[in-house]
Amino acid sequence: MTNQQKLEDLKSLILKNNICPELANGATQMVFGSGFEDSKVVFIGEAPGKNEDLQGEPFVGAAGKFLNEMLDSANLKREDVYITNIVKYRPPNNRDPLPEEKKQFWPYLLKQIEIIKPKVVVTLGRHSGQAFLPSLRISADHGSPRNIRENYTDKITGKLVELKFTILPLYHPAAALYNGGLRQTLVEDFQVVRKLIK
Repeated sequence: MTNQQKLEDLKSLILKNNICPELANGATQMVFGSGFEDSKVVFIGEAPGKNEDLQGEPFVGAAGKFLNEMLDSANLKREDVYITNIVKYRPPNNRDPLPEEKKQFWPYLLKQIEIIKPKVVVTLGRHSGQAFLPSLRISADHGSPRNIRENYTDKITGKLVELKFTILPLYHPAAALYNGGLRQTLVEDFQVVRKLIK
């Protein structure tokens, strides 16, 4: 079975298990993830916004355009990486996802990582970073890679799985849209992504 098929099965499982029904009811569609299913790098945001909800793809609004620029600056193409969010439905009025919503989606996110087997997981923004590194301070820790292990119970097999990968916390691209000073920081941090997957 290809990774694409495995990811499609996982997407179906989220629907079947009715994860976060209130969020699902308020959203246009699930924004599961997109890109290369065998990528060495997976980018993880927090939750879809308005444009993502309408188009069914992560990072397609203004922050997504900036993310594409960042990828270009590191000689990466969007079709060579995989992009997703912790929470797969847009929260109402773009509010932050609630801890319980993140918790419900967490095992499915880890399963996505297990299927793709990236070398590097890049978290975009504080919320996404703290999901993996609870003590993360984005202002101090951005651009510094760490090797981590994450154990979870596979929702399909019921088995305990250990994942190992390098995590690289970065500022969210949207932050650079509001704060021009962060733009250069993100450009520099993206060069680290490139080094890690070489």
